[in-house]
Amino acid sequence: EVMLVESGGGLVQPGGSLRLSCGASGFTFSNYAMSWVRQAPGKGLEWVAVVTSGGDTSHGDSVKGRFTISRDNAKNTLYLQMNSLKPDDTAVYYCAKDTTGGMDEWGKGTLVTVSA
Repeated sequence: EVMLVESGGGLVQPGGSLRLSCGASGFTFSNYAMSWVRQAPGKGLEWVAVVTSGGDTSHGDSVKGRFTISRDNAKNTLYLQMNSLKPDDTAVYYCAKDTTGGMDEWGKGTLVTVSA
């Protein structure tokens, strides 16, 4: 059974930092690209970043230069380092397993709230 478990969310002040983690099990983690996707209150899903199986990364325009996606294949863990957080970054953050057909497995999410 595939499991993706996010952690690291919480309340942070504007300008602060958080690091999200996503523990993966039930599949060969190193073989797959992995993504972070977020959903702000009352809004749709927004893709945040992806890291390929080879370690190449891409970030959405709204987070570029502030967020960094990474992975540790030895630990089967995906990360999202978030710096210079803004209130607009408030959302539930999900990690997802990527395939050529799209994101086929999702975690339950972790809530990030950016507020003074």
